[in-house]
Amino acid sequence: MRILSIDGGGIRGILPAAVLKHCEERFCNGRTAGEFFDYIAGTSTGGIIALGLSIGLSAKDILAIYMEHGAEIFPPRRQYRNRTMHRLQSAWHFLRNLNQYKYEREALRRNLAATFGERLLGDAERRLVIPSFDEYNEVHLFKTPHHRDYQRDWKERMIDVALSTSAAPTFYSTYRNGDRHFADGGVWANNPVMTALVDAMACYDIDRRNIRILSLGCVESDFAFSEDQMTKGGIWHWKEIISSAMRLQSQNALGQAGLLIGRDHLLRVDGEPMLDAIELDDYYRAAAELPAIAERLVDLHSERLTNFFGEQRPPFNAFHGPRHTANTEL
Repeated sequence: MRILSIDGGGIRGILPAAVLKHCEERFCNGRTAGEFFDYIAGTSTGGIIALGLSIGLSAKDILAIYMEHGAEIFPPRRQYRNRTMHRLQSAWHFLRNLNQYKYEREALRRNLAATFGERLLGDAERRLVIPSFDEYNEVHLFKTPHHRDYQRDWKERMIDVALSTSAAPTFYSTYRNGDRHFADGGVWANNPVMTALVDAMACYDIDRRNIRILSLGCVESDFAFSEDQMTKGGIWHWKEIISSAMRLQSQNALGQAGLLIGRDHLLRVDGEPMLDAIELDDYYRAAAELPAIAERLVDLHSERLTNFFGEQRPPFNAFHGPRHTANTEL
C-alpha cells in the first residue's frame, strides 16, 4: 500500500506541487502522480492538492493554479519606498490584523470552483484523509467512502472540503459548511501522515511492513528560543509559536510513522528549514524560490522516489456514493 502525505503551508504548496510535477515528468510515463498511490492525505494547501490528484488532475495543472493565481488569492501589499510610509503601513496592517482576518476568501473560492465544480468527495478515485476542526473544538477528518462505516463525508462537495481544511486562522474567517463552522486542519495535523497511516491500518488487514509512505513538506520555519523568550516570556515574545508548533507536530508525526512501518519505508521530501522563512502568503518569494528547490529535491531523492512511481494503483472500491459498486469488499 502506498500513501502520499502532503503538509499544509499556504502558498508554499508550490513546493510539493512542483516536486510531484517533476516526478510526473521523470517517472510516470505520461500518467498523473495520484494514480500511483492508494491513499492521499493532505492538510490545508496539501488538502487542495490531494483533492486535485484524487480526480486525476496532473501535478503540472495543480501547480499552474498556484503560479497563475497565487497573487490573486494572496494579494501583496503596496510597497512604499519612503521609509516613514512603509513603517506606517506596517503598523496599520499589524493593528488591523489584531482584530480582523487578513484576506477575503472570494478569490480562493472562485479558483477552487473552477477546479472542482460540483464534484463530491465521493467522486474521488483515491482514498482521501483531509484534516480540519470545527467550532466545538472537535477534530474532523473528511474521508472518502473506502470503509462501510464512512457513510457521511462522501456527500460533501470537494470545494467545501477544500475551504474547510484551508480556513487558516488570522488569514481567513472560519468556513461555514452546512450547520458547522470549520477551520484549518494545520492547527492540529499540519503534517497529516499519521492520519492516513492509522486509517489504513484500521480499515485493512495489512502488514505494516507492506506500507510505503511519501511525505511532502512545504519548507518549515527554523526556530530557536530567543533571549527574550527564555528570560521574559509573555504573549508578545511567543507570538510566532504557531510556526514552531507546526514543525514539532511534523517531527512527532514522522517519528511515529517511522516507528510503525520502519524508517526505511518512509521518505520525507522537504526543503531545509529557513531562518528567514517564506511567509504563508508571500506569493512572489514562493514563486521565485520554491520551483528550483523542488527540482533539487527530486534530484537528491531520485533513486528512492522512483520506487513510488513504478506501478499504478487501482481506484478504490467505494462503499457509498456515486462510485459505489455492489461487490465492494474490505
